[in-house]
Amino acid sequence: MSFAHFPAMLISETEGWSDIERSHPPARSLLFGLVMPLSIIPPALYAFAEMTYPGAIFPLSVPAMTGGQLLASGIVLFAVQLAMVSFMAMLIQRMAISQDHDPGYENAYTLAAIAPVPLWLSSLALLVPSLTVNLLLVAAAWLASAALIRHGVRPLLKVDDAQKTHYISNLVTAAGILAWFGLMIISAALLSILQGLATLF
Repeated sequence: MSFAHFPAMLISETEGWSDIERSHPPARSLLFGLVMPLSIIPPALYAFAEMTYPGAIFPLSVPAMTGGQLLASGIVLFAVQLAMVSFMAMLIQRMAISQDHDPGYENAYTLAAIAPVPLWLSSLALLVPSLTVNLLLVAAAWLASAALIRHGVRPLLKVDDAQKTHYISNLVTAAGILAWFGLMIISAALLSILQGLATLF
């Protein structure tokens, strides 16, 4: 799987997808080769933004988080992202089964691993100390993720019926939005807990 194929995968059900379907990467390979490396980017760049230009993107934390607190929150966020992809794979498989089609966990995991790639990459915007730039890129990333889901259901989950493809795509997109909003809520709660602990010690 090559990142060079991603632009075409946003608008096609064959370009790029056929290579993935042919190689049939196991979930373990995707975990170590795609999910884990990209999951490092958001917590690492969040820590960078907080230390380099605190308050420029996110509301200024008072008291400011220490390096140790940022490391702890980053580790938890990293772990939550890994769990979220596995959770989404399980949901995708069950949604397909509800439509009388079982794609198998490996195929469901492939879609769950590929769909959030734009969201992970959008965190590179944290290198720019601008809330507007970050919000725009996150919005664009959501649209790109939805496009990947819509064009990935048929080739990866082997769904031939157009109506079922459309229905599963909508379900997966809605579940993905809820899941990643849940991730943000968990992250915000974690930051609040860490800040609360900082005031005690």
